[in-house]
Amino acid sequence: MREWIVTNGLGSYASLTHSGDATSKFHGLLVASLEPPTKRWMFVSNVIDRIQIKDHVIPLKNHKGKFMFDFFPSVLYNVDGVHLKKTYFMEYGKNTSVVKYSITTNKPVVLSHIPIVNSRHFYDMTSPGSASFSQNVIENGVSVNLENCHKTLKIFLRNSCYLPDGFWEEFFYRKDKERNDSWRDHNFHIGEFQVPLKQSAEYYLMFSVEDHPRDDPAYIYDQEMARKQRLLSQAMLPHACDKLVLASDTFLVTKGAGKSIVAGYHWFSDWGRDTFIALPGIALVTKRFEDARQILEGYGRFCKNGLIPNVFTERDSQPVYNTVDASLWFVDRVYQYLKYTNDVPCVERLWPTLQSIIERYKDGTDFGIHMDKDYLISHEPGLTWMDVKIGDSYITPRSKKAVEIQALWYNALRIMSNLSSLLDKESLYDELAHKVKESFRHQYVHPFDVIDTKDLSMRPNQVFLVSLDFSMIDKQMQKSIVEELQKSLVTIFGLRTLSPQDSRYKGSYLGNHHRDYAYHNGTVWPWLLGPFIKAYVTVHDHTAEQRKHAFHSFIQPMLDVYGDAWDGSIYEIFDGEPPFAPHGCISQAWSVAEILRTWVEDIENIRPRYESLLLHEVGV
Repeated sequence: MREWIVTNGLGSYASLTHSGDATSKFHGLLVASLEPPTKRWMFVSNVIDRIQIKDHVIPLKNHKGKFMFDFFPSVLYNVDGVHLKKTYFMEYGKNTSVVKYSITTNKPVVLSHIPIVNSRHFYDMTSPGSASFSQNVIENGVSVNLENCHKTLKIFLRNSCYLPDGFWEEFFYRKDKERNDSWRDHNFHIGEFQVPLKQSAEYYLMFSVEDHPRDDPAYIYDQEMARKQRLLSQAMLPHACDKLVLASDTFLVTKGAGKSIVAGYHWFSDWGRDTFIALPGIALVTKRFEDARQILEGYGRFCKNGLIPNVFTERDSQPVYNTVDASLWFVDRVYQYLKYTNDVPCVERLWPTLQSIIERYKDGTDFGIHMDKDYLISHEPGLTWMDVKIGDSYITPRSKKAVEIQALWYNALRIMSNLSSLLDKESLYDELAHKVKESFRHQYVHPFDVIDTKDLSMRPNQVFLVSLDFSMIDKQMQKSIVEELQKSLVTIFGLRTLSPQDSRYKGSYLGNHHRDYAYHNGTVWPWLLGPFIKAYVTVHDHTAEQRKHAFHSFIQPMLDVYGDAWDGSIYEIFDGEPPFAPHGCISQAWSVAEILRTWVEDIENIRPRYESLLLHEVGV
């Protein structure tokens, strides 16, 4: 069942299914980030709506609504000739969520709204009595004291009658049960708002945990609409990209005095690898350059022993450094940022961090990451993007010398050589890059997924030998890789993570196996379409005909499935076999970002403004 989400730039969100149900513990109308963008807390699970026409009380959930998206998600209902539209939005930068009700009626009706509240971390479940909800009726609403998190939930509905109540109800979340996750919860009925109407009307139900919430939800709606329109104007992209531009905005969040990117909703915090893979699509093609700069400089301050954090934990925001590729993606994204902005002073400030990454990878750093005698980067298991672990075992360990790490390493060295020339710095990077290239080409005699172990698993990781700015392999090998990936791994929603011909292949994410066995052994990942399409148009010399073919072959089929009601969100993963059922996060940063980036850069051929200038200056 499809789901919608709105966010507020803090990591907070409101999200339900298109039918208005909460089928997961992560669903809610106000899930607020208490330490942006982490420590997310469930305050309002849902609201039960009823319509009374004469003596007949009709639950809204008994009527099938029609979902639509036009800047905001909405659901349309027709109940015995009464037309009702529910529109969901949040106040940007504030933990305030609003439901807008638009009612068209030619007869008297009474609308009832029963908020279902909670007070828990959104990973957890609640048992009766584990949270208390003492309430006070206030002007235009009710104030609810939540002792277990030292917050006060305020619920406002003007021109209504509020009837206090208070009882627990058990909830079962079938989506979580399917995932073998905790799925039995208890939520609290706080009371009921009644709105008698004699004619058509429009009003707002507002939830907030702000100390001093704004008391004009109509103003909040207008401000948020204007903000979204400014984002589209700023991006200056084809109208067809609008929904992806708006979806990209949901991931950009405040972090301290800077910015970061939430990896995916509902449950991911900000991850280093995901942030930098997503950054061009989220902040560069959309021309949010100041946000991009803050992200780069913010992560640069967390660099430790040459490593960029893999993740900031959800419960306490602590950095964890167990990744081999995040630092190399960081180097690349500084370069992409420069191509879009020509912001040389920013690169100057980041230069010590860039240097430390290369030096620590050469000399050795944590997790066994080091340059081996053959100039390639060796590393421990579980450090690439295929990092899933069950107990003490890595399902796709890919230790030693994973192919995309070598591609990123060479790419980083070439970038550093170019930046050295640009910044007038002494450089030995070009000489080392040449040694890496020669060593790799000597060993890469077959399409290995891991070089020194001669792992011939057919996986998508070799695409980065083609898609990065600087490639170690010749044009003929690039074409061969693209052709094989297209034949074995490409689907309408992305690339499979393992060939169906492999005995380890899992075509279904859920089944009679632990879901994590399938996560990187056949499951489809949409974000991989980005580098694949870039590789495809590269080997076809970026001709207009082949760019058009790439759009109709690799992007249009996905758009056709999503349809007109799509809000721009793209799931984290899909099954490897038809009908390609979606799973994981309902909206993943790098899924949205890479589809948008490749559409703009590789298909529309809208290139970074300073790309040609930069290439000319450094003599590439």
